[in-house]
Amino acid sequence: MKRIVITGASSGLGMGIARAFAAKGWMVGVAARRTEPLEQLRSEWGDRVVTARIDITSAEAPRQLNDLIDRLGGMDVFVQAAGIGKQNLALDPTIEHNTVMTNCVGFTAMIDTAFNYFTAPGNPDGCHIVAISSVAGTKGLGSAPSYSASKRFESTYLTALEQQARIRGLKRSRLKFTDIRPGFIATDLLDSTTRYPMIMQPEYAIKLIVKAIERGRRVAYIDRRWGLLVRLWRLLPSWLWVRIKATTSKK
Repeated sequence: MKRIVITGASSGLGMGIARAFAAKGWMVGVAARRTEPLEQLRSEWGDRVVTARIDITSAEAPRQLNDLIDRLGGMDVFVQAAGIGKQNLALDPTIEHNTVMTNCVGFTAMIDTAFNYFTAPGNPDGCHIVAISSVAGTKGLGSAPSYSASKRFESTYLTALEQQARIRGLKRSRLKFTDIRPGFIATDLLDSTTRYPMIMQPEYAIKLIVKAIERGRRVAYIDRRWGLLVRLWRLLPSWLWVRIKATTSKK
């Protein structure tokens, strides 16, 4: 039986991914700071779901993740879905600091723990590290500076670890990486009073994300419209990009 571990599974994409894989018959390990929603998942799927309270910014998080993996009986796929993000035109230092601590420091701790687990001697082929980054990581968005930068960090970090895996002599059949880059999705991460362009419903986005994981896609834009938009804005020179008012508006 396949086993998947998902951080940030108390809501949004993380919870949706957990439910999707539980429905497919997988053993699912779920972690988050809030445990009540995790217990709801366990009540739905019984022994197929193993829960853990993990704050990924905590010094104890790597040990707690390894403990969750042990209680699950191993891990074939790891999904880093925990993350935060806010627009911050005022450059509130607390928002910037918390975003970096979660999306960079916490992300690194969890991804490194999964990488070290998968590269340890004796683990089977077909291991898979998945991270939910964002299209925001492909260009700096003035409305969300730390969020954009942290998502670029995540994508770059995955690329570096993939190269490191090859340096260690691990083929892609041994350890795969998937960078999921969504556009706007109607989850709790977004301000419900704000109007977002090309916003997607969670059910639609989760279906695409699960398909990308199962197919082992290296990079998956969620959805095609956002993939096309990213290709277009990457063609823009920096002097033009910084003149674009890439902001959202209130409903």
